Amino acid sequence: MSLDREGHLVDHSSPQRWRTVDIVVAAVVAVAFGVVFISWNALWSVTGPAFVAFPPAQALLYGMWLLPGVLGGYLVRKPGAALFTELVAAFVSTIPGGPWNGVLIIVWGLFQGLLAELVFLAFRYRVWRWPVVVLAAAAAALFPAVADNVFYYPTWALGWQVAYGGLVIVSAVVIGTLGAVGLVRALARTGVLAPFAAGREQTSV
Repeated sequence: MSLDREGHLVDHSSPQRWRTVDIVVAAVVAVAFGVVFISWNALWSVTGPAFVAFPPAQALLYGMWLLPGVLGGYLVRKPGAALFTELVAAFVSTIPGGPWNGVLIIVWGLFQGLLAELVFLAFRYRVWRWPVVVLAAAAAALFPAVADNVFYYPTWALGWQVAYGGLVIVSAVVIGTLGAVGLVRALARTGVLAPFAAGREQTSV
């Protein structure tokens, strides 16, 4: 450990090795978004009638469920961070029970986090600019874009299913990318992200 020019502690150990601060922050992000998911689940349920004319348009709200994986990966920048934050957030969201409880929610979280993780892995956890974050968000959306149609909307016309899948990806790119980068930049200004490269850079993407 040493101090950088601004007096922040810098860890010179392996860049892919998890530190205690990484674990704590990833867990906090995951749990916080798990709580957000509970409210978002309710929002999805009550806004259904607003999309009665074109139900696939409700997919524009989907990106929030993909945000923690993208944020966790972008902020922590360690192998497994995207998968961990998305999966734990999904698990936390099932705690209250109700229609949003069950194994399927955990499975969705697993694959959404895994797909985002694979994008960061493809760039060896070294490239963190806009295109990579966008790709991670879009990749995370691929699973629900297909699986939702199979499990929840099998009776929809093909055109509706394609529209739904496309809008899930659009929502993921907009909410996932802007949300992840925006939250990191906002928190970085407070100094709380000083232990993280993402926090110190602020303009890395």
